[in-house]
Amino acid sequence: MCQALSRRLKRVVTLDEIGLGLTGPAIAQEALEWHADPVSALTDLGRSDLDANRRTLLGQTVYSAAALVVPGQDWWQTMAKPSPDIPTGRQRVGRSDVATVQELTVAFSRMDQRCGGGHGRGALVQYLYSDVRSLLCGRFQNEDVRREMHSAAAELSYLSGWMAFDNAEHAIAQKYFLLAVKLSARAGNAPLSGHILRAMAHQAIDLGFANEGLNLAEVSIQGERYKAATPREKALLGVIHARGLAATGRRQPAIRALLQAEDDLASATSEILEPNRTFFFSEASLAHETACALRDMGDHAQAIRQFRRSANTRGAAFKRTHAVTLGYLGSEQMAGGRVDEACATWNRVLDAMEEGIYSGRARQAVLDMRALLSPYRRRGIPAVTELEARAVAYLKHVDWPTHTQG
Repeated sequence: MCQALSRRLKRVVTLDEIGLGLTGPAIAQEALEWHADPVSALTDLGRSDLDANRRTLLGQTVYSAAALVVPGQDWWQTMAKPSPDIPTGRQRVGRSDVATVQELTVAFSRMDQRCGGGHGRGALVQYLYSDVRSLLCGRFQNEDVRREMHSAAAELSYLSGWMAFDNAEHAIAQKYFLLAVKLSARAGNAPLSGHILRAMAHQAIDLGFANEGLNLAEVSIQGERYKAATPREKALLGVIHARGLAATGRRQPAIRALLQAEDDLASATSEILEPNRTFFFSEASLAHETACALRDMGDHAQAIRQFRRSANTRGAAFKRTHAVTLGYLGSEQMAGGRVDEACATWNRVLDAMEEGIYSGRARQAVLDMRALLSPYRRRGIPAVTELEARAVAYLKHVDWPTHTQG
C-alpha cells in the first residue's frame, strides 16, 4: 500500500502516515524490518529522530536481538536489482550530488573522531532526512549513479548509527545500522555491507550478545564482502571477527583471526586506494581491538600491552577513541592490582573528556572507574582520593543531555 501510494502521489508515504505504523515503545519499527523499503524506513526514522516528542519515544525503544538475524542470499540478490518503481521526486541526480554527500560524510566522521558521537549527530540526521532522502527519490542519470548514491546514503546512515552507538543510544544506533545495510544492499556494494555488519557485530559483542555478534561478524566476511574489500577494511572486518570468536570462548580460531588481521593491515600501502570510511583504522585501532579480544580471552598482561600500544600510537585527531582506550587500559591495570598506574591512566581519560568529548562510551569509562575505585575509597590512598573528587566534579557539572543532538 505504501509503495502504491508513493508512486501515485510522487512522494514517499510511510506506514505511520496511513495509520498502520507503530507508536510508543515500537516507534520507527519499520527500520528494523529487513524487508521494509529503505527510503520509507529512512522517512519514518528520520522524522522520529528529529521531532523532540517522538525522539523521546524513540529513545525508549529497546535493542532487538531478533533483528540481528541476517536474511539469506536471496534477499541480497533481490535488493541489488534495479527498482521498477517510478521515481517519486523530480530532482535530477548525478555524480556531483554523490560527491557532495561523500564529502559531508567525511567531515561528520572526522568530527565524530574528535568530539564523540554525542556532538553534531542532529545536524547529520537533518541532512540525511532532508537532502539525502530527496536524492534517493530523484531521477538518476544512470544505473551506476543510482548505486553510488545508495552507497553514499548507506555510509551516512551508518555514521549516524555509529555516533548513536558511541553515545550509548543503542536502540537508535541499531535502527540506523539496519537502514544502512539495506541501502548498501540496494547499491550492491558488498564491502560496504560487510563494513556495516561489522559495526553491528561490534555493538552486539559490547552489549553482551556474543553469539549474535559472532554470527554478524561471520556474515560480514562472507564472499565478496571480504574478498572485494581493500586490505585495511579486511583487517577491520577480521579483527572484529576475532573479537566475536574470543567472546564466545573460541581461543585458537580467535588467535588465527588476529594474526590474519595483522597480515591484512600490513599489506595496506599508499598505492592502494582505500574507501574514506576506513581512514580511522590504523595500527592503533588494530591494537585496541586486539586488546579487547585478549581481555575477553583472559590474557590480561597482553591486553595491557596492546592497549598501551594503541594509546602510544594513536594520532591527535582521534581523541574520542583515545579516551575509550585509556579507560579500558585503566580497568585492566586495576584488575591486576596496579592502583596507582590505573589512577594515572584514568586521569588522562578525564583530561580528554574535559577538552570537549561527548561520548557515552568515554563517559562510561568514568562510571566504571568509580565503581572499580569503590573498595579503595576509605584506604586513604591520595591518588584514589584525588581522582574520585575529580570524577565526581566532572559527572556533576558536565552538561551531558544538551549535547546529544549537537
